[in-house]
Amino acid sequence: MSILKRIFLSILLLAVAAYLIVAITAFSKKPEGMVCEDIELVSVDSTEAGFITKREILNLLGTNKQNPIGKNLDSINTIKMEQIIAEHPAIKRVDCFRTPSGKIGIDIEQRIPVLRVMASNGDDYFLDGEGSIIPARRNIAHLAVVTGRVNKEFASQQLYKLGLFLQENEFWNSQIEQINVVSGNNIELVPRVGDHLIYMGQLNGYEHKLERLKKFYQKVLNVVGWNKYSMINIEFSNQIVCTKR
Repeated sequence: MSILKRIFLSILLLAVAAYLIVAITAFSKKPEGMVCEDIELVSVDSTEAGFITKREILNLLGTNKQNPIGKNLDSINTIKMEQIIAEHPAIKRVDCFRTPSGKIGIDIEQRIPVLRVMASNGDDYFLDGEGSIIPARRNIAHLAVVTGRVNKEFASQQLYKLGLFLQENEFWNSQIEQINVVSGNNIELVPRVGDHLIYMGQLNGYEHKLERLKKFYQKVLNVVGWNKYSMINIEFSNQIVCTKR
């Protein structure tokens, strides 16, 4: 390739690059005084949680005088919006941003409940997989329900771990429908299949206790029947004690 051709090609490439830069800048530049027309709410987990709606987000922002609709896009404080929305107990993460179409995008990640707590003291709430408390405003049918003498400290610091374990284990997620807390934070489990009560005792070692119980189901109850015993005690590490009906 001759020197003249190389020079010409270099000039052409520079001209194309300059045009692209100018074009991108021109098309991406917002008109001055552009007003926010609406918000776009995106939830990565809406099918599983569904606690937050667009109307609720707007009400929350409006109460704190941060509703962006009708305001100049350049004057909207998206960081302040994020701070307000993040205070909602059902929201784990939030990101607010301006869109090219003149809207404010709100990308949220909701907290996913693992347990529903309906304590004997009147407390009614959900627990997520990190132990955070979410106010109960609707029912979620597939969740195990915690009843009895359970306080928020025990629930949010220890009991949520059992709920997370159940949800992540297909067999136990289908089998356990109720967790009853009795005196001393001892645990009773109510199964969906089998007319018996499972006494776990203290929460520690629940993985090992449930592993032994599953083997007992497979080797014993599948032979003698699932309704033979009224109580199955898995409290102790070296034995399973059953009470006949």
